[in-house]
Amino acid sequence: MKKLFVILILFTASYSIFAQHGAGAIKLGIFGPNASDNGFIIGYENSNIVDQNFRLGWSVDWFHVNYTDKKLVGDYTNFFGNNDQVNELRAKTNLHDFPIQLTASANFPINPVMDVYVIGGIGAEILLINYRNFVNPDEDEFKAAFSLNWRIGAGFSYAFSKRADVFGELTYHSASPSWDYEVKDPVTNRTRTYEREFDMSGMMFRLGLRFFY
Repeated sequence: MKKLFVILILFTASYSIFAQHGAGAIKLGIFGPNASDNGFIIGYENSNIVDQNFRLGWSVDWFHVNYTDKKLVGDYTNFFGNNDQVNELRAKTNLHDFPIQLTASANFPINPVMDVYVIGGIGAEILLINYRNFVNPDEDEFKAAFSLNWRIGAGFSYAFSKRADVFGELTYHSASPSWDYEVKDPVTNRTRTYEREFDMSGMMFRLGLRFFY
């Protein structure tokens, strides 16, 4: 956490002192984290242009998916016995993920209107989960989990005007929010502690519109 704080201070100083112009970008695409099914992700990135080929900024994304946690189904089945239908109901999850990052990107012009670029980011992951109560799986429970994250990727952009361009990018995102909880079997009275980890690492592909100001 101290390292993230130092990075934040240095990044903010660079962002404020050296930036000359700004750019905003709206990104839409598909994200495939290891913890869940693939789903839709939307994001906004704001950056200041340090020079013609380098930008510093921040980004925030929203990823949402409903899915059945197959690993959790297997854990419940192994510990509490074979009742796959009930265990699948218990493992139904409604997930909202909010990665917030400090970002940096470097552009490499191909010609006056086309660039390739690399992008990286570091920040925090905020995960909001609605999951099923173990004893009464028809009822929902709510939990928030947090972790650090990082991202690296590359993209291609085409400037269709002096003020805007369109782009596509492929990135790898890494984060693993988790928390511990206890489950008590109402029949056998046995208790077991689980770590519910959400491996939010995976590839995302997005298309977007960037505008300059």
